[in-house]
Amino acid sequence: MNILSSFLTDFKNTKDVHKPTILRLDNFQDKATFNALFKDYKITFVCDEIYGQLQELIKSQNPSITIGQDEYPERINKHLAGKAIEEYGVWVYYPWNQRLVHLLDEEEFIEVRTNRNRNKITKEEQGKLKTKKIGIVGLSVGQSIALTMAMERTCGELRLADFDTAELSNLNRIRTGVHNLGLNKTVIAAREILEIDPFLNVKIFDDGLHEGNMDDFFLGGDKLDLFIEVCDGLDIKIASRFKAREFQIPVIMDTNDRGMLDIERFDLEPKRAILHGLADGLDPDSIKDLTNEKKIPYILKMIGADTMSTRLKASMLEVKKSINTWPQLASSVTLGGAATTDVCRRILLDQFHDSGRYYVDLDEIISDKTPEPFAS
Repeated sequence: MNILSSFLTDFKNTKDVHKPTILRLDNFQDKATFNALFKDYKITFVCDEIYGQLQELIKSQNPSITIGQDEYPERINKHLAGKAIEEYGVWVYYPWNQRLVHLLDEEEFIEVRTNRNRNKITKEEQGKLKTKKIGIVGLSVGQSIALTMAMERTCGELRLADFDTAELSNLNRIRTGVHNLGLNKTVIAAREILEIDPFLNVKIFDDGLHEGNMDDFFLGGDKLDLFIEVCDGLDIKIASRFKAREFQIPVIMDTNDRGMLDIERFDLEPKRAILHGLADGLDPDSIKDLTNEKKIPYILKMIGADTMSTRLKASMLEVKKSINTWPQLASSVTLGGAATTDVCRRILLDQFHDSGRYYVDLDEIISDKTPEPFAS
């Protein structure tokens, strides 16, 4: 086997790997694993910035005083309480890139990482969010949402569903590199999330959301607190809402056109019509195998032919004529990640209770103003 073939085999064998290994060196087995990683040449990069993290931890615990650089060694030694700094916290091994990173352990890690959320999110609110479970189906727009939620730590568990793999044409809106082409979108998102925060619980459903796994997705372990639907499958859009309504789980959908956000509070309105009544009469089984072109009339009804942007409307009429499918822009997807995360946080913290359709239309909010005529 030549060198290239060997690398290609390694890539294939790790395509589904998305969980890091967390090692605590005061545990005998973990220390043995740690040593074996070096012995077996499984590590190509080591990052050990634990001293800086300890400085940040001490600073966050003493916000009212100014600590000089010369004071930190003594304060850190006192915090270590006799433990060797090399064995403090955890070492996190990422097998997909063979990187080993030295971090604070979970409680201290979360304290430091979320410190600059204060007090837009209070410490008490952060603790509440840590208990929340969010499901996302569709990892194009959903990837931006999931990453934003991970950065803000809007929840403690994310369940990600998508059967699709990353293609070159996806990189106009999916935040990833060309080295991830061919990987399942859920794996890409999970890896990026866990590189931000290895203590988040990320579960992937890499065969997508379907009838066979829907109960597990919504109820597995514990019931979801919130469901985000941003998938292309028209049948799944409808079927998943029926399931969310059955379990009284609120649903959020971002359409990345005109910043349109749909909110359905099935937790507060268990008899609410699916998609504000715009999907009445639609049977998931009858629309399951429709082509993108044949889905357009249904999508126009659900999104609103009179309210969608002119460019999207024109593009949808060109599907399978001059373009392959309907367009999505990185700027719109990123805006959707921010808007969805903000609304979800407020729902989870019992700060927002309405259902409805909302717009964050930048073309309207930020637009040319008609200049006043000069006085004669």
